Amino acid sequence: MLHNPAGGGASSPRTHSRRSYARHTPPIDALLTTWRADPVTIAVLVGAALLYALGVRRARRRGTSWPAHRTVLFFVLGLGSYAVVELGFLGTWSAELRWAFVARIALLLMAVPALICLGRPLDLLRAGLSDAARQRLDAALDGRVFRVLGNAMFATVFVAAIFCVFLTPLAGVLRTSPLIGEALGLVSLVVGLLLVVPLMALTGNHTSTFLAVEFLLAFVELVIDSIPGILLRLNDTVVDGVAAAAGAAWWPNPLHDQHLAGDLLWFIAEVADVPILIILLVRWGRRDRVEAAGYDALTDEEHDALVQEHLRGSRG
Repeated sequence: MLHNPAGGGASSPRTHSRRSYARHTPPIDALLTTWRADPVTIAVLVGAALLYALGVRRARRRGTSWPAHRTVLFFVLGLGSYAVVELGFLGTWSAELRWAFVARIALLLMAVPALICLGRPLDLLRAGLSDAARQRLDAALDGRVFRVLGNAMFATVFVAAIFCVFLTPLAGVLRTSPLIGEALGLVSLVVGLLLVVPLMALTGNHTSTFLAVEFLLAFVELVIDSIPGILLRLNDTVVDGVAAAAGAAWWPNPLHDQHLAGDLLWFIAEVADVPILIILLVRWGRRDRVEAAGYDALTDEEHDALVQEHLRGSRG
């Protein structure tokens, strides 16, 4: 790092901004060594690990060889990310630091569920079920509720509406209440899974045209879910009304804490939209292949009848 030997002189606004962020950024050792023992989170981790292990065992008994890399992804990236968020720095200082609280909730809603789904827990559940139970599960996933939850447009707008809570005094109540603050961690994870699992399961009998429109609207939603973070960053009034808590020397003042929260919310929301776009592309490609295979399977007479029906509909 270069220093001004004169110890003075005017600095540019960009330089001042970098110094301000560096002054209020926790040191690396604080990020890596700050941990807590939260019984709720530990119970969730142990329960999820046991259920997944039992699912692998049950799938093998039914003749399905479950890939080892999916198990590694589930435990390391899925449960590992949940443990880091809830038991690490963000979970420890969530009640005292606005940016830690906002980053914690945003990651539990958007990032951690996606990482958990890399282990394909829904596919593992299907592999261990009987044929009748699997059909009931597929019917539920193809139902109206999961079709709405599995819609990328609904998920983005719903999450943006949740993020708008950070712009109200209610955020301060949620953050500083010990009971509510701890419950929010589990609730956020469950809500995130309800949005991500149907989306990654590629449920719903949508046509390729509908999926194309959904994909195009997803680009508009890149702007929608960034709005709460932008507003939080640009607001020069502390919106949650909570007084500053005493802490380390690097802790930001309430307004700068809020600006940091807005920056992180904006960044997380934008980055988390990239996997959604990838999922929509995969869903679109898979549906297009299914439709193409259906047309290829038609006989010449069936194809001619379909064309005539389409022409009659166009004339009508």
